[in-house]
Amino acid sequence: MNEIEEWLNSRIGLNFRSGLGRMQQAVALLGNPERSYPTIHVTGTNGKGSTIAFMRQLFAGHGRKTGSFTSPHMISIHDRICINGQPIASADFIRLGQQVQKMEQELLKSHDQLSYFEILTLIAFLYFKEQAVDLALIEVGIGGLLDTTNVITGDIAVISSVGLDHQETLGRSLTMIAEQKAGIFKPGRPAVVGPLPEEARLVCEQRAQELGIELYQYGRDFSLAHQTFSNSTTTLSNLELGLKGGYQEENAALALQVFLLFMRQQGWEIDSARIRTALQETRWAGRLEEASPGIYLDGAHNLPALERLVEFIQSQNDKECLLLFGALKRKDYSAMLSYLREALPNVQLTVTSFSDGDSLGQAEAEGFLYIEDYRQLIQNFQERQNDNQLLFITGSLYFIAEVRAYLTSL
Repeated sequence: MNEIEEWLNSRIGLNFRSGLGRMQQAVALLGNPERSYPTIHVTGTNGKGSTIAFMRQLFAGHGRKTGSFTSPHMISIHDRICINGQPIASADFIRLGQQVQKMEQELLKSHDQLSYFEILTLIAFLYFKEQAVDLALIEVGIGGLLDTTNVITGDIAVISSVGLDHQETLGRSLTMIAEQKAGIFKPGRPAVVGPLPEEARLVCEQRAQELGIELYQYGRDFSLAHQTFSNSTTTLSNLELGLKGGYQEENAALALQVFLLFMRQQGWEIDSARIRTALQETRWAGRLEEASPGIYLDGAHNLPALERLVEFIQSQNDKECLLLFGALKRKDYSAMLSYLREALPNVQLTVTSFSDGDSLGQAEAEGFLYIEDYRQLIQNFQERQNDNQLLFITGSLYFIAEVRAYLTSL
């Protein structure tokens, strides 16, 4: 581990929700690198990572140098900061991290020290400026209004979905959560939203009206069904997606709408053949990813995401499915486990622990089948596996990242 990663790790747990003053001062001290390129700002309870994955492939497939800032990472911290899918080099990460570290000495004269996520965000902003990207796809950390990334003015604001998650931070109702997410809408810049619950949709409409901006809504202004995308100006048929799960049609539709809107904003040429290729070639680690034959990894870390996973499992009518679940104690794991038991009565559900000290143990798994070492269950499955069996591994993204690393090491 290098000195910058050690510095970063010393800041884990510093989560500020008191406003954006410190971050605004930090980018100002760095010369506002985030203003050097156009950005697309993406938030959502679920689906934002997959939406960015589709967009990244679409823009890169059209020859555009595309930065992306996402979280959490599956393999290395460098994976959060990419250009055309290629992670930032360690040398660049360290050098730019040192630049942020030096800037912080000045920042400390008037503000508190930077958090883990703030440091990473600043490194990403600097890297994208240095590399002269054509655009950057910036994923919100939590919420939107008070999120670290909201110092940018996105050329397009995107909300993939709104559901109950991070209620302790964002609010206990869908309306309150939607208000936080619509906080990334900016005057003079359009917004695009995926399929939203009625309460959330109304919040977005009201915010867009207050700002006097255009709001494009899934199902009303654009859609993708039966392999056909359509909006007011474009129809594209026979589209195949590289990401599994019926719900990925919604994420792909959202990505396509934003892509087409942005390309026209910039006056860039659009090629329908390249669109088809990009959608087909899109991959996103840990999202219904077949990491090993018959073994799927899906970071469904809240109830709305689990509902989508359950839809996919239920569609595997001719298969015997097993489910391995690992989560953090601070999540509403009881509700998730109860839902899985009720929705998938014929699926063997096993709860497990992983290396995070906050992961579920035998006490939390009471009433459910429990195995302490998930590796043992995976080994047993692989030894006895036949073509009719599938193993789905889900829960915390940190758990999925750990399992993914284990599977790739075999």
